[in-house]
Amino acid sequence: MGWRHRVIDAGITALVVLVLTTPIVGLKLVPGQAALGIESHFGTVFILAGAAFVLRLALTLFLSVKGRLSFGAVTSIGAAITRRTKSIAAIALAGAVILPFITNGHIIQAATMVLIYIMLGWGLNIVVGLAGLLDLGYVAFYGVGAYTFGLMSSHFGWGFWQCLPLAGLFAASLGMILGFPVLRLRGDYLAIVTLGFGEIIRIILLNWTSLTNGPNGIGDIPRPSFFGLSFLRRPPHGMSSVWDVFGLSFSPLYAQGFLYFVVMALALGTNLFTLRMRRLPIGRAWEALREDEIACRALGINPTNIKLSAFAIGAMFAGFAGVVFAATQTFISPESFTFSESAMILAIVVLGGMGRQMGIVLSATALVTLQEALRDFDQYRMLMFGAAMVAIMVARPRGLLSYRAPSILLPPVQAA
Repeated sequence: MGWRHRVIDAGITALVVLVLTTPIVGLKLVPGQAALGIESHFGTVFILAGAAFVLRLALTLFLSVKGRLSFGAVTSIGAAITRRTKSIAAIALAGAVILPFITNGHIIQAATMVLIYIMLGWGLNIVVGLAGLLDLGYVAFYGVGAYTFGLMSSHFGWGFWQCLPLAGLFAASLGMILGFPVLRLRGDYLAIVTLGFGEIIRIILLNWTSLTNGPNGIGDIPRPSFFGLSFLRRPPHGMSSVWDVFGLSFSPLYAQGFLYFVVMALALGTNLFTLRMRRLPIGRAWEALREDEIACRALGINPTNIKLSAFAIGAMFAGFAGVVFAATQTFISPESFTFSESAMILAIVVLGGMGRQMGIVLSATALVTLQEALRDFDQYRMLMFGAAMVAIMVARPRGLLSYRAPSILLPPVQAA
């Protein structure tokens, strides 16, 4: 494509932006004394159109340069990163362990949220990345885990460690319930059903006020204890505190740091479990189902059991993450489990590279950190966040780490 065609293409893009943004941004209704008035912002419209022209021109130039790169070079880079995954993971783990000792409470809380999203990404990766089932309602299992903890703690006084396995069990059961109606669905149809399922759960949480307290949510959710010792300044009756037993002065950083390490342990457990499952027959069956369901049936693999196991195990990890989220925030409401959360988790899996554990770590860290960094930009935050995601997908359309090593390798054939 020559320069003339690039400029024409960018001009058409700017014209489309100009037409679309004129009624949305250029004209604004303002209250007047007797009636509504119209206030014009055509300067902003022309700025947006000019920005679209420049960005489209830059995109075409980038794609023309990128097209000259060899696919083999990109694959070799991915393979090199894969060979050094253990070293990179060890360095990242060491940095994560040191982080609470050298930072403040705000960064520890942000890092805890990054770990929660990594855990959610690894759970959804089982369903989407390994089994190839597009799930847009994954946040429903996340919400079930959080509300299981909230309800059990408020009605029965159960703690974090008691509710953790129960929330995973409830979420896994709900995953199997979702799996049964969608066994014959694929692709877009499966996505629509799972999207509807997620919205049904959110509406139930919002309207079943006698159980979930509706839009008011559930508060005063306890944080995890340390072998029965509370991190509160004044522990509940009959319970000792960490400060009295170990002779420490009260500091919220200790509680935040302990919760951070709890989430890290659960995330590492999720990772190890997923890696182990990939090497078992059920993990290889997930990947075979993703590649060709008809071939799976021909080989005698039961797709029903494979799909149900993927939904149940992925939902279980979302339930665990929901308990951790409730303990981190100490307050939950239906607004925390909207479709945007499902889209965020799915974006983490896709941007990281389908089926790549390390890629999910990179994408979760990048997206959550980007959200926090753009929080001061108010109404433009989501616009800038979306533009950053588009830029990542343009640069790496198959994900940050698109190269995926086989789960099982055949032994080398000895020459005769």
